[in-house]
Amino acid sequence: MHDTASTPRTDTRSRVQKVALELFAEQGYEKTSLREIAERLGVTKAALYYHFKSKEDIVHSFTDDYFAELDALLDWAKDRPHDDETRRELLDRYVGIVLASNAVFRFLEQNRASIQSMEAGKERFARVRVRLDALVDVLVGPDAPLRDRVRATTAVLSAGATCMFFLDQVDDRDKLRAIVLEMATDLIS
Repeated sequence: MHDTASTPRTDTRSRVQKVALELFAEQGYEKTSLREIAERLGVTKAALYYHFKSKEDIVHSFTDDYFAELDALLDWAKDRPHDDETRRELLDRYVGIVLASNAVFRFLEQNRASIQSMEAGKERFARVRVRLDALVDVLVGPDAPLRDRVRATTAVLSAGATCMFFLDQVDDRDKLRAIVLEMATDLIS
């Protein structure tokens, strides 16, 4: 049964996130107001407040969505065999998440100081670390030798960084995804 009551909220939430990212990119996080976000959306500030009480709440929604995607990926992987096929699929799905979140990652990187100064900002970066450690555990096992853990960590981190670095420089997103996946897979093989 489909819950149609949640659909408009999700659509509005996504629209707010998209517009906020656009304005943050154009003007910077600090110089963008909730009023400007509401105006670009064509809604009242009160309507925007229904979904987000502050710019900080919007930023938290970006990381919450990313964490939810990583958690879903980890849940998918926990019942899979720990073999090369699962590792490759895990990396492929992770690269897909990173590519889909590219605009958010760029924003977070460009505004790192502002975000870390936010209430709970440092805690959110720590939450990324926990999930990346969990990805490494799934890729090579929690008791793997240091060398294997370092290689898997390098695969995960370099996949994310490479996607961010090259996405705006390529015409074929799928080709980039294939190359990043090949390199990351080579690192953990």
